[in-house]
Amino acid sequence: MGSFLITSLYCRQVLGTNSVELFDLRIVVDRIEGRSVCGLKVGDYFEVTNSSELRIPDGKHFCIFAIASVLPLLPAKQRKLPADDWLEMDSFVACPDPDERVVMRIEQVRTVQLEAGDLT
Repeated sequence: MGSFLITSLYCRQVLGTNSVELFDLRIVVDRIEGRSVCGLKVGDYFEVTNSSELRIPDGKHFCIFAIASVLPLLPAKQRKLPADDWLEMDSFVACPDPDERVVMRIEQVRTVQLEAGDLT
């Protein structure tokens, strides 16, 4: 069974709705504890909106290795988690480059309602 069908069935049968509430996220450079070889500065950011849309401000860039380090956590941070879940209490991720030590903060910026049938 495809993921579309599983998502739609789960929402209808378990949640009693066809919509899903997710957070749009902003991933911000919180601090740099080394030297920024990739050109990121404190305050630089990218956003993940509408479940899977990556947005970087015009004229800016974001290091692909820094993005790769935070990607595995984003689906969980898009959802409401129990208060005692470690990921609910921790929002910092470090870039894997040991010379740069770029530390990013994941922020939940707003909630969006999406139709389960539109998601995979």
